[in-house]
Amino acid sequence: SKYVFFYVSSWIYTSISYCCYFPSVQTKSKKTLARPGVKNIVLVEGVRTPFLLSGTTYADLMPHDLARAALQGLLHRTGLPKDAVDYIIYGTVIQEVKTSNVAREAALGAGFSDKIPAHTVTMACISSNQAMTSAVGLIAAGQCDAVVAGGVEFMSDVPIRHSRKMRKTMLSLNKAKTLGQRLSLIGSIRLAHLSPELPAVAEFSTAETMGHSADRLAAAFGVSRVEQDEFALRSHTLAKKAQDAGLLQDVISFKVPGRDIVSKDNGIRPSSMEQMGKLKAAFVKPHGTVTAANSSFLTDGASAVLVMSEEKALAMGYKPKAYLRDFVYVSQDPKDQLLLGPTYGTPKVLERAGLSMSDIDVFEFHEAFAGQIMANLKAMDSDWFGQTYLGRKSKVGTPPMEKFNLWGGSLSLGHPFGATGCRLVTTVAHRLQKEGGQYGLVAACAAGGQGHAMVIEAYPQ
Repeated sequence: SKYVFFYVSSWIYTSISYCCYFPSVQTKSKKTLARPGVKNIVLVEGVRTPFLLSGTTYADLMPHDLARAALQGLLHRTGLPKDAVDYIIYGTVIQEVKTSNVAREAALGAGFSDKIPAHTVTMACISSNQAMTSAVGLIAAGQCDAVVAGGVEFMSDVPIRHSRKMRKTMLSLNKAKTLGQRLSLIGSIRLAHLSPELPAVAEFSTAETMGHSADRLAAAFGVSRVEQDEFALRSHTLAKKAQDAGLLQDVISFKVPGRDIVSKDNGIRPSSMEQMGKLKAAFVKPHGTVTAANSSFLTDGASAVLVMSEEKALAMGYKPKAYLRDFVYVSQDPKDQLLLGPTYGTPKVLERAGLSMSDIDVFEFHEAFAGQIMANLKAMDSDWFGQTYLGRKSKVGTPPMEKFNLWGGSLSLGHPFGATGCRLVTTVAHRLQKEGGQYGLVAACAAGGQGHAMVIEAYPQ
C-alpha cells in the first residue's frame, strides 16, 4: 500500500512518569475556551460499573441491569434528587430486543421519576460519545439544564437469530389458519433452515471484520507485530498501576444478584513480550500481526455521566469536574480508513477550539487494537497523509506518549462498545485534576469509518 512508504520509525516506550508519582501541580494558566453569550456546560460526575470480560461475573444479567447499576451509582455519588434530571440518553450497539430503549428501562429500574423522558442512541464504539454530545446539545439549546448520559454493552448474551428462511416459515406458521396449512409449512423446513445467524463485528458495507481491517491498516502503515505487542503491554502495565494506586475513581462497586460484589475491572493482565509473541494471528492468517493479546476483548459494562449547565450545577451546590468544550464527528472510507477517526477528528476539533497539539495536557484515545492506535499515530506524523487526505500543508503531529493514555485504555480496561466514550471523558477530567493540566482531548474511531473528538477543559480547582 502507498502508506507503507511513509513508514515512521518505531515508537520506543520508555518508562513513563506516572501521575500518582508526580507532585501535585497547579493548573497552567492558559486562555479559557469560555465564549461570551455561550452557555458553559460541565461534567459534574462520571461513574461506571467495573468492565468485565464477557462470560464472567455478569453472564446471567441483562443489559438494563448494568445500565441501572451505573445510574444508581451516579445517584449515590452525587446525591442527585431522582426528579432533578430533565432527560436521560444512553448509547448501545448490540441491542437486547426486549429492552430496545434501554435508557428508559434502566432509568425506571434505577428509580428515576417516570416523568423524565429517555432515549437510546447507537453509533458503534462512539455511542456514549453521541449520548453525551446530544446532552450538550439539549442544554445549549435551552431545552434542558441537567441531562444524564451513558452507555451500556452486554456481550455475554447477544441476540442469535434463526436463518431468514426459518424466520419466514415461523411467521407464516403464526398466520396459518388451518391444520393443513400448518403441516405444509412444517414439512417445508429443511436442515439448512436450522443453522443460526451469529452476530459479527463486521462492516455491513464491506463484509470485513474489524480485526481484519485493523490488520490491513497496520500493514499499510508498516506497523510491526513487535510495536503492537509493546503498545498492548504498555496499556496493561499502566492500567495495573492506575488500578493499584486507586486512580480509577470512576469505578463503582456493584453487587451482582446471586454473585459476589464486583469492584474492579478483570481484564487487566500485564504479560511479557515473550508470552505475547507466542500467540498466533487472530484475523489475517497465518501472517497477520493482530492477535488476541494486542486487541481489545469482548466486554460487559455500563457508564453514566451527569452533564449540566454550569449555572444549574452551581445553584445545586455541585463542584463540576470539567467543562465540555468543542467536539466534532468525522466520517471516512469504511474500507481502507475504517479506524482512522482520531487522525481526522483531532485536527478538526483543535481548529474549532483554536488550540494546537502543544496546548493539550491529557490525551485519551480509544484503543480498539494496538495496530489501530499505532497506525493513527503514524498517519498523524506523516506530512504526505496530512497533505493528501486531510487537505493540510503538513502533518497533524503526534501526542507525546508521556501525556497519552497514562491510566491504561480499552486494550486493558476493556471496551463495552456503548460505554467507552463516557469512560474516556471521565478519565480526562480526573487526569486533568490529578496532573494540574488545563486541556484534554478525547478521540475515538468507530465502525462505519466514523470517529469523534472532543476538547475538555479543567474546572478551576
